[in-house]
Amino acid sequence: MTDLVIVGAGPRAVMLVERLLARRSPVPLRITLVDPYPPGAGRIWRREQSPLLKLNSMAGDVTVFTDESCTISGPIRSGPSLIEWAERVRAGTLPDVTIDDPELRFELQGLRPDSFPTRRLQSAYLDWFWRRTVAIAPPGVEVRWHEGVVQWVDDTADGYEVALADGIRLSADVLVYAMGHNAREPEGEAVSLREAAASAGLTYLPPAFTADADLSVLAPGSDVIVRGMGLAAVDAVVLLTAGRGGRFVTDTTGNLRYEPSGLEPRLHLGSRRGVPYRSKVSSRLQGETPVREILTPAAVAELLARPGTVDFLDDVWPLIARELVWGHYRELFTGHPERVTTTWEVFRETLREVDADTSALRLAAAEVVPDPLDRFDLRTLDVPLGDETFSGALDVHERVRRHIVDDLQLRTSQDRSAAQALFLTILSSFLGLADIPTERWSARSRAVDLPVTWHAFFSYVASGPPAHRLEEFLALAEAGIVRFLGPDISVRVEAERGFVASSPRTAGEVSARALLDAWLPAATASASENPALRELASRHGREVHVSDESFTGSLVGRIDVDADGRVIGRDGQSRAAMFAIGPFTSSMEAGAFTRPRSDALSLRQTDRIAGAVSVALAARARAGVR
Repeated sequence: MTDLVIVGAGPRAVMLVERLLARRSPVPLRITLVDPYPPGAGRIWRREQSPLLKLNSMAGDVTVFTDESCTISGPIRSGPSLIEWAERVRAGTLPDVTIDDPELRFELQGLRPDSFPTRRLQSAYLDWFWRRTVAIAPPGVEVRWHEGVVQWVDDTADGYEVALADGIRLSADVLVYAMGHNAREPEGEAVSLREAAASAGLTYLPPAFTADADLSVLAPGSDVIVRGMGLAAVDAVVLLTAGRGGRFVTDTTGNLRYEPSGLEPRLHLGSRRGVPYRSKVSSRLQGETPVREILTPAAVAELLARPGTVDFLDDVWPLIARELVWGHYRELFTGHPERVTTTWEVFRETLREVDADTSALRLAAAEVVPDPLDRFDLRTLDVPLGDETFSGALDVHERVRRHIVDDLQLRTSQDRSAAQALFLTILSSFLGLADIPTERWSARSRAVDLPVTWHAFFSYVASGPPAHRLEEFLALAEAGIVRFLGPDISVRVEAERGFVASSPRTAGEVSARALLDAWLPAATASASENPALRELASRHGREVHVSDESFTGSLVGRIDVDADGRVIGRDGQSRAAMFAIGPFTSSMEAGAFTRPRSDALSLRQTDRIAGAVSVALAARARAGVR
């Protein structure tokens, strides 16, 4: 019997198991997933969380299965997307699915492709995926889940011994770490704020997965400064308003209003940009299908043919920026010819001449695109408040509110479907980056530009909240529950006033006795709360350390792996039978489940690593271990 132990049982772990079974790995084989949370959903997507928390993807855009678009070496084994699964459950054609929760049954009955499902419904889908994966395992293959926490791993003569907190020891011929997003110990400013809050009797909540944060310490009617306006902040606002009994109602004029319960705190929201993440796009394409014309395989090959490293900011970002311009205007000119004064064929030639020159591009667009909202400006997209200054709290609050109204129009109106083309173009650009091997990136790119600059921009533009969440922000602002502080927020602690938030571009300050840092903690392996991940960083593997002639050495905080997911040992060599997959590794972050028929990077990565794991299992089986 060959033993494979997988540390973790969330979506990525189960997707890896499915890819392994699709290859019909050597038998007899025993696969053991170890996780304190149920397999499939894992911790992040577990059923036991608020029914108010939702995915930021539509039901038609979620799948865990490979399909005909996937460029992978393993077999294609198709399966239903989330909406297709829901339709089959409704039709009674999936007898192995029972929804016993009335709220979930109600949600499932009304689910449409453009619905944003709750995490609890996604949990049911992932649970079914796990059970289906196990059920179709071939003879001679056993797949099981052990509920527990891995504490450490020891090397043995035959492989590994995996020690669990409950005293159980598991033998493994091949070991895979697939632990997804993990909490981590506070660092830097968070430590200072925690200590200052403790000495001054203040309340500080550091970065955390929102469903795990103890928001009960934020008292009704109290002022709370919230730093961050991404998905974690959106979830926190939901839990602190509707989660405390408030109601969103639509009045007779069609406007959304918020009826407070009286249990809400007053939330003062600020961030670097000063505005929420861009709304998810709900329009449909009307023009030509987006294609990459700038960041093409040929362009990537040309970059790779040069000697030396590839730098994201110098070499690749200019190509992405131009690609976004082309994606926007292609849809505008081919899908909405009535909104422009020339043809795409003509303007396309103009773009070839000016798309790399921001000033010339603005002038060229203004001549043929009458409506300013139809013109594309990358800086305005990324930094919508620009260099504006504000006379006080009311001024900046109203400016952010107007921005949200404009963003909702651009991202949800069918007349503005260029936003959908932009979304698809940035997704395609993301895939283009995956064609550049990790080791070819410059040190600055690996340490800062890809994990921070690019990831933050991509998330802000393409991975924002559903539109109705921003409509709720507007209703909460009208009700006086939410106030917008503006850009470049900084926070200090004063003995008398508590936490004090200020912006260099806004007159005045806001003080509060509580501060919530609403973003996910960094994926730093050595500081993780997960003991197995900490040990992996310090003993079996190493965190990525990058440096070159233009960038001084930096620890990226992620586990170093090769292109096939093998852990790089402390001696610099790939470990033949130890693998890691997920956001804590040096591979390009790709998520787990993904959009159907998109040749998704997550499926390509998972299949590639499954192929390497299969090779390792076959080698162990041939060696006759145990």
